[in-house]
Amino acid sequence: MIAFLSEYGMFLAKVATLVVALLFIIGGIAASASRGRHKGGEDGELKVRHLNDEFDDLKDALEAEILPEAQRKKAQKAKQKQEKREARQKKKAGTEDKLSPRLFVLDFDGDVQASDVETLRREISAVLQVANKDDEVLVRLESPGGLVHSYGLAASQLRRIRNSGIKLTVAVDRVAASGGYMMACIADRIVAAPFSIIGSIGVVAQIPNFHRLLKKNDIDVELMTAGEYKRTLTMLGENTEKGKAKFQEELEDTHQLFKDFVRENRRSLDLDKVATGEHWFGSQAKELGLVDEIMTSDELLQQRKDTVTLYQVNWEVKRKLGERLGFSMEATLQRVIEKIWHRGSQRQIH
Repeated sequence: MIAFLSEYGMFLAKVATLVVALLFIIGGIAASASRGRHKGGEDGELKVRHLNDEFDDLKDALEAEILPEAQRKKAQKAKQKQEKREARQKKKAGTEDKLSPRLFVLDFDGDVQASDVETLRREISAVLQVANKDDEVLVRLESPGGLVHSYGLAASQLRRIRNSGIKLTVAVDRVAASGGYMMACIADRIVAAPFSIIGSIGVVAQIPNFHRLLKKNDIDVELMTAGEYKRTLTMLGENTEKGKAKFQEELEDTHQLFKDFVRENRRSLDLDKVATGEHWFGSQAKELGLVDEIMTSDELLQQRKDTVTLYQVNWEVKRKLGERLGFSMEATLQRVIEKIWHRGSQRQIH
Protein backbone atom coordinates (compact mmCIF):
# COMPACT_ATOMS: atom_id res chain seq x y z
CA MET A 1 0.00 0.00 0.00
CA ILE A 2 2.83 2.42 0.92
CA ALA A 3 4.60 1.64 -2.35
CA PHE A 4 1.38 2.31 -4.29
CA LEU A 5 0.84 5.66 -2.54
CA SER A 6 4.44 6.61 -3.21
CA GLU A 7 4.14 5.80 -6.91
CA TYR A 8 0.79 7.59 -7.08
CA GLY A 9 2.29 10.67 -5.44
CA MET A 10 5.14 10.70 -7.95
CA PHE A 11 2.61 10.36 -10.79
CA LEU A 12 0.62 13.35 -9.48
CA ALA A 13 3.80 15.40 -9.11
CA LYS A 14 4.77 14.69 -12.72
CA VAL A 15 1.27 15.55 -13.96
CA ALA A 16 1.27 18.80 -11.96
CA THR A 17 4.68 19.73 -13.33
CA LEU A 18 3.53 19.05 -16.89
CA VAL A 19 0.34 21.08 -16.43
CA VAL A 20 2.26 24.06 -14.99
CA ALA A 21 4.77 23.90 -17.84
CA LEU A 22 1.99 23.83 -20.42
CA LEU A 23 0.23 26.76 -18.75
CA PHE A 24 3.41 28.83 -18.84
CA ILE A 25 3.92 27.96 -22.53
CA ILE A 26 0.33 28.85 -23.37
CA GLY A 27 0.62 32.03 -21.33
CA GLY A 28 3.81 33.00 -23.13
CA ILE A 29 2.20 32.41 -26.51
CA ALA A 30 -0.85 34.47 -25.53
CA ALA A 31 1.32 37.30 -24.23
CA SER A 32 3.48 37.27 -27.38
CA ALA A 33 0.41 37.31 -29.59
CA SER A 34 -1.00 40.20 -27.58
CA ARG A 35 2.21 42.18 -28.00
CA GLY A 36 2.03 41.64 -31.72
CA ARG A 37 -1.53 42.97 -31.88
CA HIS A 38 -0.81 45.98 -29.68
CA LYS A 39 2.48 46.94 -31.30
CA GLY A 40 2.41 50.58 -32.31
CA GLY A 41 -0.53 51.46 -30.06
CA GLU A 42 -2.36 49.78 -27.20
CA ASP A 43 -6.12 49.92 -26.79
CA GLY A 44 -6.84 51.30 -23.34
CA GLU A 45 -8.21 54.18 -21.34
CA LEU A 46 -6.96 56.75 -18.90
CA LYS A 47 -8.17 56.28 -15.32
CA VAL A 48 -8.06 59.23 -12.89
CA ARG A 49 -8.68 59.00 -9.14
CA HIS A 50 -9.19 61.98 -6.85
CA LEU A 51 -7.01 61.03 -3.88
CA ASN A 52 -8.15 63.93 -1.67
CA ASP A 53 -11.66 62.46 -1.70
CA GLU A 54 -10.28 59.05 -0.80
CA PHE A 55 -8.42 60.47 2.21
CA ASP A 56 -11.60 62.25 3.33
CA ASP A 57 -13.66 59.08 2.87
CA LEU A 58 -11.23 57.10 5.02
CA LYS A 59 -11.38 59.72 7.76
CA ASP A 60 -15.18 59.91 7.64
CA ALA A 61 -15.54 56.13 7.73
CA LEU A 62 -13.30 55.82 10.78
CA GLU A 63 -14.96 58.69 12.62
CA ALA A 64 -18.35 57.14 11.92
CA GLU A 65 -17.24 54.04 13.80
CA ILE A 66 -15.32 55.49 16.72
CA LEU A 67 -16.94 58.86 17.55
CA PRO A 68 -20.12 59.22 19.59
CA GLU A 69 -23.03 60.47 17.49
CA ALA A 70 -22.98 63.94 19.04
CA GLN A 71 -19.28 64.45 18.34
CA ARG A 72 -19.67 63.07 14.82
CA LYS A 73 -22.44 65.57 14.02
CA LYS A 74 -20.38 68.36 15.53
CA ALA A 75 -17.39 67.42 13.36
CA GLN A 76 -19.57 67.31 10.23
CA LYS A 77 -20.98 70.76 10.95
CA ALA A 78 -17.50 72.15 11.56
CA LYS A 79 -16.35 70.70 8.25
CA GLN A 80 -19.28 72.22 6.38
CA LYS A 81 -18.64 75.63 7.97
CA GLN A 82 -14.97 75.45 7.01
CA GLU A 83 -15.85 74.63 3.40
CA LYS A 84 -18.31 77.53 3.20
CA ARG A 85 -15.76 79.88 4.79
CA GLU A 86 -13.12 78.89 2.24
CA ALA A 87 -15.61 79.32 -0.61
CA ARG A 88 -16.50 82.87 0.60
CA GLN A 89 -12.82 83.78 0.92
CA LYS A 90 -12.14 82.63 -2.64
CA LYS A 91 -15.13 84.55 -3.95
CA LYS A 92 -14.09 87.70 -2.10
CA ALA A 93 -10.57 87.43 -3.48
CA GLY A 94 -11.92 86.70 -6.97
CA THR A 95 -10.13 83.36 -7.09
CA GLU A 96 -13.12 81.02 -6.96
CA ASP A 97 -12.42 79.84 -10.53
CA LYS A 98 -8.65 79.65 -10.11
CA LEU A 99 -7.18 76.17 -10.08
CA SER A 100 -5.32 75.13 -6.96
CA PRO A 101 -1.89 73.55 -7.45
CA ARG A 102 -2.18 69.91 -8.49
CA LEU A 103 -0.02 66.90 -7.76
CA PHE A 104 -0.30 64.16 -10.39
CA VAL A 105 0.63 60.71 -9.06
CA LEU A 106 2.03 58.11 -11.48
CA ASP A 107 3.21 54.57 -10.70
CA PHE A 108 6.10 52.70 -12.33
CA ASP A 109 6.60 49.03 -11.47
CA GLY A 110 9.76 47.98 -13.30
CA ASP A 111 10.77 44.56 -14.53
CA VAL A 112 13.93 43.54 -16.39
CA GLN A 113 12.60 44.93 -19.67
CA ALA A 114 11.06 48.07 -18.13
CA SER A 115 7.79 46.97 -19.74
CA ASP A 116 5.79 49.57 -17.80
CA VAL A 117 7.36 52.32 -19.92
CA GLU A 118 4.55 51.89 -22.44
CA THR A 119 1.92 52.97 -19.92
CA LEU A 120 4.25 55.57 -18.37
CA ARG A 121 4.71 57.44 -21.63
CA ARG A 122 0.95 57.67 -22.17
CA GLU A 123 0.36 58.91 -18.62
CA ILE A 124 3.07 61.54 -19.01
CA SER A 125 1.68 62.63 -22.37
CA ALA A 126 -1.74 63.11 -20.77
CA VAL A 127 -0.42 65.03 -17.76
CA LEU A 128 1.80 67.37 -19.79
CA GLN A 129 -1.20 68.53 -21.82
CA VAL A 130 -2.95 69.91 -18.73
CA ALA A 131 -0.18 70.65 -16.21
CA ASN A 132 1.15 74.15 -15.58
CA LYS A 133 4.17 75.56 -13.78
CA ASP A 134 2.39 75.44 -10.39
CA ASP A 135 1.74 71.72 -10.67
CA GLU A 136 3.95 68.79 -9.75
CA VAL A 137 4.35 65.14 -10.75
CA LEU A 138 5.06 62.38 -8.24
CA VAL A 139 6.30 59.05 -9.59
CA ARG A 140 6.10 56.14 -7.15
CA LEU A 141 8.99 54.10 -8.52
CA GLU A 142 9.79 50.46 -7.85
CA SER A 143 12.50 48.72 -9.88
CA PRO A 144 15.62 46.58 -9.37
CA GLY A 145 16.84 47.56 -12.84
CA GLY A 146 17.28 45.63 -16.06
CA LEU A 147 18.22 46.19 -19.70
CA VAL A 148 20.24 49.34 -20.33
CA HIS A 149 18.37 50.52 -23.44
CA SER A 150 14.96 49.85 -21.87
CA TYR A 151 15.71 51.88 -18.75
CA GLY A 152 17.39 54.56 -20.82
CA LEU A 153 14.04 55.04 -22.58
CA ALA A 154 12.14 55.03 -19.27
CA ALA A 155 14.48 57.71 -17.90
CA SER A 156 13.96 59.76 -21.07
CA GLN A 157 10.20 59.68 -20.45
CA LEU A 158 10.74 61.23 -17.02
CA ARG A 159 13.05 63.80 -18.61
CA ARG A 160 10.05 65.04 -20.61
CA ILE A 161 8.49 66.24 -17.34
CA ARG A 162 11.59 68.21 -16.34
CA ASN A 163 11.96 69.62 -19.85
CA SER A 164 8.40 70.95 -19.61
CA GLY A 165 9.27 72.96 -16.51
CA ILE A 166 7.13 70.79 -14.23
CA LYS A 167 8.58 69.81 -10.86
CA LEU A 168 9.25 66.06 -10.59
CA THR A 169 9.45 64.08 -7.35
CA VAL A 170 10.30 60.38 -7.21
CA ALA A 171 9.27 58.28 -4.18
CA VAL A 172 10.92 54.92 -3.55
CA ASP A 173 9.19 52.66 -1.02
CA ARG A 174 11.12 49.45 -1.71
CA VAL A 175 13.79 49.52 -4.42
CA ALA A 176 15.30 51.80 -7.06
CA ALA A 177 18.52 50.12 -8.08
CA SER A 178 20.63 50.18 -11.24
CA GLY A 179 18.20 51.17 -14.04
CA GLY A 180 15.69 52.08 -11.34
CA TYR A 181 18.12 54.64 -9.93
CA MET A 182 18.88 55.83 -13.47
CA MET A 183 15.23 56.84 -13.61
CA ALA A 184 15.09 58.24 -10.06
CA CYS A 185 18.08 60.55 -10.45
CA ILE A 186 16.17 62.56 -13.09
CA ALA A 187 13.90 63.96 -10.36
CA ASP A 188 14.18 67.36 -8.69
CA ARG A 189 13.69 65.52 -5.40
CA ILE A 190 14.01 61.87 -4.35
CA VAL A 191 12.31 60.58 -1.20
CA ALA A 192 12.87 57.04 0.01
CA ALA A 193 11.68 54.75 2.78
CA PRO A 194 14.38 54.05 5.40
CA PHE A 195 14.89 50.41 4.39
CA SER A 196 14.42 50.81 0.64
CA ILE A 197 17.26 49.61 -1.60
CA ILE A 198 19.00 52.45 -3.44
CA GLY A 199 21.96 52.68 -5.80
CA SER A 200 23.68 49.82 -7.65
CA ILE A 201 25.27 52.24 -10.12
CA GLY A 202 27.04 49.54 -12.10
CA VAL A 203 26.70 47.24 -15.10
CA VAL A 204 26.56 43.45 -15.09
CA ALA A 205 26.32 40.80 -17.80
CA GLN A 206 26.67 37.05 -17.72
CA ILE A 207 26.24 34.32 -20.30
CA PRO A 208 26.48 30.53 -20.00
CA ASN A 209 28.91 28.74 -22.28
CA PHE A 210 28.41 25.14 -23.38
CA HIS A 211 31.50 24.85 -25.58
CA ARG A 212 33.34 22.28 -23.48
CA LEU A 213 30.24 20.11 -23.16
CA LEU A 214 29.69 20.18 -26.92
CA LYS A 215 33.35 19.53 -27.62
CA LYS A 216 33.32 16.54 -25.25
CA ASN A 217 30.46 15.05 -27.30
CA ASP A 218 32.14 15.83 -30.66
CA ILE A 219 29.60 18.53 -31.58
CA ASP A 220 30.89 21.43 -33.65
CA VAL A 221 29.32 24.90 -33.70
CA GLU A 222 30.06 27.11 -36.69
CA LEU A 223 29.65 30.87 -36.10
CA MET A 224 30.07 33.09 -39.15
CA THR A 225 30.45 36.87 -38.73
CA ALA A 226 31.46 39.88 -40.77
CA GLY A 227 33.17 42.51 -38.68
CA GLU A 228 35.89 41.79 -36.12
CA TYR A 229 33.71 42.37 -33.10
CA LYS A 230 30.29 41.44 -34.46
CA ARG A 231 30.13 38.71 -31.82
CA THR A 232 32.46 38.96 -28.81
CA LEU A 233 30.94 36.23 -26.61
CA THR A 234 28.90 33.20 -27.59
CA MET A 235 26.98 30.52 -25.70
CA LEU A 236 27.99 27.62 -27.89
CA GLY A 237 31.35 28.44 -29.46
CA GLU A 238 34.75 28.96 -27.84
CA ASN A 239 35.20 32.40 -26.30
CA THR A 240 38.59 33.93 -26.95
CA GLU A 241 40.58 36.15 -24.60
CA LYS A 242 40.37 38.91 -27.21
CA GLY A 243 36.58 38.60 -27.31
CA LYS A 244 36.34 38.64 -23.52
CA ALA A 245 38.54 41.73 -23.34
CA LYS A 246 36.37 43.53 -25.90
CA PHE A 247 33.19 42.61 -24.01
CA GLN A 248 34.70 43.91 -20.75
CA GLU A 249 35.64 47.13 -22.54
CA GLU A 250 32.03 47.55 -23.66
CA LEU A 251 30.83 47.04 -20.08
CA GLU A 252 33.24 49.71 -18.85
CA ASP A 253 32.04 52.12 -21.55
CA THR A 254 28.42 51.52 -20.54
CA HIS A 255 29.30 52.06 -16.88
CA GLN A 256 30.98 55.36 -17.76
CA LEU A 257 27.86 56.50 -19.63
CA PHE A 258 25.78 55.55 -16.59
CA LYS A 259 28.05 57.54 -14.27
CA ASP A 260 28.00 60.56 -16.58
CA PHE A 261 24.21 60.43 -16.64
CA VAL A 262 23.98 60.35 -12.84
CA ARG A 263 26.57 63.12 -12.53
CA GLU A 264 24.54 65.32 -14.88
CA ASN A 265 21.44 64.96 -12.68
CA ARG A 266 22.94 64.70 -9.17
CA ARG A 267 25.95 67.03 -9.31
CA SER A 268 26.65 66.90 -5.59
CA LEU A 269 27.33 63.15 -5.57
CA ASP A 270 30.80 61.72 -4.98
CA LEU A 271 30.66 59.24 -7.85
CA ASP A 272 33.93 57.56 -6.91
CA LYS A 273 32.20 56.58 -3.68
CA VAL A 274 28.74 55.60 -4.93
CA ALA A 275 29.30 54.29 -8.49
CA THR A 276 30.85 51.00 -7.38
CA GLY A 277 27.84 48.81 -8.10
CA GLU A 278 26.93 48.68 -4.39
CA HIS A 279 23.47 49.37 -3.04
CA TRP A 280 22.45 50.96 0.26
CA PHE A 281 19.41 51.24 2.48
CA GLY A 282 17.47 54.49 2.24
CA SER A 283 18.87 56.05 5.43
CA GLN A 284 22.42 55.28 4.27
CA ALA A 285 21.63 56.56 0.78
CA LYS A 286 20.57 59.92 2.24
CA GLU A 287 23.92 60.30 3.98
CA LEU A 288 25.63 59.64 0.64
CA GLY A 289 23.41 62.12 -1.21
CA LEU A 290 21.69 59.51 -3.37
CA VAL A 291 18.28 60.61 -2.01
CA ASP A 292 17.07 63.87 -0.50
CA GLU A 293 14.67 62.84 2.25
CA ILE A 294 13.61 59.77 4.23
CA MET A 295 9.87 59.36 3.82
CA THR A 296 7.38 56.89 2.36
CA SER A 297 5.11 57.88 -0.53
CA ASP A 298 2.13 57.62 1.85
CA GLU A 299 3.68 60.16 4.22
CA LEU A 300 4.34 62.54 1.35
CA LEU A 301 0.75 62.36 0.10
CA GLN A 302 -0.59 62.77 3.63
CA GLN A 303 1.49 65.92 4.05
CA ARG A 304 0.40 67.44 0.74
CA LYS A 305 -3.31 66.59 0.72
CA ASP A 306 -4.35 69.84 2.44
CA THR A 307 -2.38 72.14 0.12
CA VAL A 308 -2.73 70.56 -3.33
CA THR A 309 -5.29 68.61 -5.31
CA LEU A 310 -4.12 65.01 -5.69
CA TYR A 311 -4.84 63.04 -8.84
CA GLN A 312 -3.67 59.50 -9.49
CA VAL A 313 -3.31 58.95 -13.24
CA ASN A 314 -3.16 55.46 -14.70
CA TRP A 315 -3.31 54.19 -18.28
CA GLU A 316 -5.21 50.90 -18.18
CA VAL A 317 -4.77 48.58 -21.15
CA LYS A 318 -7.86 46.68 -22.27
CA ARG A 319 -7.14 42.99 -22.83
CA LYS A 320 -9.26 39.93 -23.43
CA LEU A 321 -9.39 37.13 -20.86
CA GLY A 322 -6.86 34.98 -22.72
CA GLU A 323 -4.42 37.87 -22.96
CA ARG A 324 -4.83 38.72 -19.27
CA LEU A 325 -4.16 35.08 -18.39
CA GLY A 326 -1.09 35.03 -20.57
CA PHE A 327 0.35 38.21 -19.13
CA SER A 328 -0.42 37.06 -15.59
CA MET A 329 1.48 33.81 -16.12
CA GLU A 330 4.35 35.59 -17.80
CA ALA A 331 4.58 38.11 -14.96
CA THR A 332 4.54 35.32 -12.37
CA LEU A 333 7.34 33.44 -14.12
CA GLN A 334 9.36 36.62 -14.49
CA ARG A 335 8.97 37.49 -10.80
CA VAL A 336 10.18 34.01 -9.84
CA ILE A 337 13.23 34.36 -12.10
CA GLU A 338 13.99 37.84 -10.78
CA LYS A 339 13.73 36.68 -7.16
CA ILE A 340 16.20 33.87 -7.85
CA TRP A 341 18.46 36.29 -9.72
CA HIS A 342 18.57 38.89 -6.96
CA ARG A 343 18.46 36.58 -3.94
CA GLY A 344 22.21 36.14 -3.92
CA SER A 345 22.95 39.87 -3.85
CA GLN A 346 20.25 41.33 -1.61
CA ARG A 347 20.43 41.23 2.17
CA GLN A 348 17.42 39.75 3.88
CA ILE A 349 15.94 40.12 7.35
CA HIS A 350 14.49 36.99 8.96
